[in-house]
Amino acid sequence: MSDVMPEPAGARAGSQDGTEDTPAPLGVARTPTGNSGVDAVLDRLADADHLAAGGHVEVYEDVHQGLRDALDALDAPPGPPVPAGGPLPHNVPHNSRS
Repeated sequence: MSDVMPEPAGARAGSQDGTEDTPAPLGVARTPTGNSGVDAVLDRLADADHLAAGGHVEVYEDVHQGLRDALDALDAPPGPPVPAGGPLPHNVPHNSRS
């Protein structure tokens, strides 16, 4: 039994003599999610259709990071972001020795 996966149709396009491989769209449909931010990130996947396989990693990493950011935003508390390392509010006790 072989563990080699068959290549999707359209994954490679070559010259008439078969000596040159050029990028070709895979023809994978991207269905809109209804979230404009997520859809914009997923649209970036179309860039991989025009790149050689070596260029796919950068596209996939960008998309992965964009999706992680969208998920992280769901966990963020509402309101403006809290500045990191800023001054403490007046009503927060300080570690002082009295």
